[in-house]
Amino acid sequence: MYNLSCYNPGSFILAGIPGLEKFHVWIGIPFCVIYGLAIVGNGTLLYLIVVEDSLHEPMFFFLSLLATTDLILSTDMVPKLLSNLWLGSQEITFTGCLAQMFFLHFSFVVDSAILLTMALDRYVAICFPLRYTSILAPQVIIKLVVGIVVRSFSVILPDVFLLKRLPFCGTRIIPHTYCEHIGVARLSSTDISINIWYGFSVPVMTVASDVIFIAVSYIFILRAVFHLSSQGARQKALGTCGSHVCVILIFYTPAAFSILAHRFGHSVPRNMLILFANFYVAIPPALNPVVYGVKTKKIQDKFVLLFTLKKTQ
Repeated sequence: MYNLSCYNPGSFILAGIPGLEKFHVWIGIPFCVIYGLAIVGNGTLLYLIVVEDSLHEPMFFFLSLLATTDLILSTDMVPKLLSNLWLGSQEITFTGCLAQMFFLHFSFVVDSAILLTMALDRYVAICFPLRYTSILAPQVIIKLVVGIVVRSFSVILPDVFLLKRLPFCGTRIIPHTYCEHIGVARLSSTDISINIWYGFSVPVMTVASDVIFIAVSYIFILRAVFHLSSQGARQKALGTCGSHVCVILIFYTPAAFSILAHRFGHSVPRNMLILFANFYVAIPPALNPVVYGVKTKKIQDKFVLLFTLKKTQ
């Protein structure tokens, strides 16, 4: 019976942010505001893309996918974080922990793939403008979306089974605010080398390869832009990439910093690393719709029109 309970733990305890317990109420406020911005911003973005015919283009379809994934990512983490910080609800079931871990990693890999697809969209739009609609035809877009989902699902689902095979006979206190693969695996009382190697290989196979292909896409884009004859055409072409580049930096820069901090920042307090990890997950979904709203004129115009009509009614 003891062995069975090790392989079927009823629940875990999310410790929150150790050392900052007396500030938990105050720490929750910015996360609540950020989550609200993510819900309102991405929800408004999705509404505009659905109802406005002028936004029914491949670029905005990919943007709607990014907004949907950001909503999943935010909702997977922030509500549980707030219940932990404000209500002291630290317990999470084993099944709930696996589900949170799956959707967290799945959303991250999907986001990365969507950014790569958006780079492909910009490459086609700038390098092959006359063939843009024929290259990115609806059937091609559907294949791209299916490929993104299947790839992400295929590489993240094994994490669930790699954790389910482990015995958890010792402590069941997770020193974090959410469940993630290696953090949960380290609670096991057995060898987790397979988990560690697989956890290392997934980012290399997916996110790192996405970054490389995005960089290659922009090399071709910049080469095409600088071959344009007029300065105005160059500025217009680069302007269409501005919002995408900003979102790429918002997404990948904190990820790189987080990896380096965990690998080399041994002198950084544990609670600061946990706090940063939470902001890293929460902030990009809130900023992405703001970036596209500010830097994409079509969305900016429709956004202003939407709220102007509401005021006049």
